[in-house]
Amino acid sequence: MPKVSIHWFRRDLRISDNTALHHAVTSSAQVIPAYIQSQWQNTHPWTGAGKQQFLCNNIEALAKNIETLGSRLIILQGNADEELRRLIRTTHAEAVYTNRDPDPFGKAMEIKVAAVCSELGVAFHTFKDVVLHEAPEVLTGEGKPYRVYTPYSKNWLTLPKTAPWPKVESLGIQHRVTGLPLPRLEQWNLPPCTVQLPEAGERAARKRMKEFIEDKTLVQYGQCRNTPFGKTTSGLSPYLRYGLIGIRELYQCCQQAAEGADTTASSSIHTYIKELAWREFYMAILHSFPEVLETEFNADFRKVPWEGSEKHFEAWKQGRTGFPIVDAGMRQLLATGWMHNRVRMIVSMFLTKDLHVHWRLGENFFMQHLVDGEIASNNGGWQWSAGTGADAAPYFRIQNPWTQTTRYDPNGDYIRQWIPELAKVPAAALQGPPMTSLHPDYPLPIVDHSVERDKTLMRFKQARQS
Repeated sequence: MPKVSIHWFRRDLRISDNTALHHAVTSSAQVIPAYIQSQWQNTHPWTGAGKQQFLCNNIEALAKNIETLGSRLIILQGNADEELRRLIRTTHAEAVYTNRDPDPFGKAMEIKVAAVCSELGVAFHTFKDVVLHEAPEVLTGEGKPYRVYTPYSKNWLTLPKTAPWPKVESLGIQHRVTGLPLPRLEQWNLPPCTVQLPEAGERAARKRMKEFIEDKTLVQYGQCRNTPFGKTTSGLSPYLRYGLIGIRELYQCCQQAAEGADTTASSSIHTYIKELAWREFYMAILHSFPEVLETEFNADFRKVPWEGSEKHFEAWKQGRTGFPIVDAGMRQLLATGWMHNRVRMIVSMFLTKDLHVHWRLGENFFMQHLVDGEIASNNGGWQWSAGTGADAAPYFRIQNPWTQTTRYDPNGDYIRQWIPELAKVPAAALQGPPMTSLHPDYPLPIVDHSVERDKTLMRFKQARQS
């Protein structure tokens, strides 16, 4: 048993149901908890002020939880391999424990850290934690990765799931290592956060999960999940992104809720669990086909011309397109760092199919603003909407924003919540192209959906034929 081990926190900012932390504690006399802060400045393609502020808040909450264990979280800054090299030498650690990252960038760093540990004669232990099943666990009968969700999910659902790990009660003897102060936005040279962030920390995540299950949102999920107004989804995606709640604990709680539930409730719970499988399907796609971050998954559509204008892209980003359901979604994103999933599909399909802007521009904008921004899910969602991805919506199925409004926001409640200038506009007037301005401060539609739909169909058809 190593006397001293390091637990490298990454996207597992909790002390309950934490796989690597559990194994570090049970295998070591003393565990030194460390978080390594990135050192980029000003801008980053995958994050922005809201997301980083939420990260800071969660690290602060983690630090407080670790203090209750009689220890201190060590904050470092720089490249993880070099910072861990210094920490190993300072503490004379004999092992490093961490949970595996599902993204290519995190995997690349794990290789570097493994090389450092090997050089120093230190054991390097990595564990599955972010998902219930990693990509190599869910393969076709021929041992190949799935390219379509439905057969993937059927396999995923049959596999045995690991039970949650117990909460860590102690990290051993308190260490004397010093680190940097808790991270702040100023260290990335970012502007102040103006986003209405969710409550941070492991306790808040567990509270939200309990509410989701006990206030009947879970058992009504199948019927209400596509309604963007009100409390119709779990609200757990920001917490899952930073590992404030363990995926095993969430799955177990859902399974327990299904025991003894009636047919309708059980079906809703099963629908939610299949959404967890979607999350892991996209992570598996990214693992097996990392090129999706650079190009279309479906090679047939790699030559589709994307000719959208900067003017239209700016209108979309600001929620000023004249399509109320689209603009409401974008304003919700800018205000809260979150957007309802149905609306994410509507706004992303509108950008790619109505405005003909490349999906990668939308993907990047979402990642900079979504507090729950997950590289794999975000890429998968954008390619789905663009019609270019794994198991994507067929290119000829193009959502009509007006029809989507009628179906999912028939009373206009969601639109009025986020577009106050339309507060007094009758619901019927929000469900089709207006003949005149709905409000002096709100624009007319910047495009004609039917015209742009025909253009998209022609472009995709030509690309496929070529």
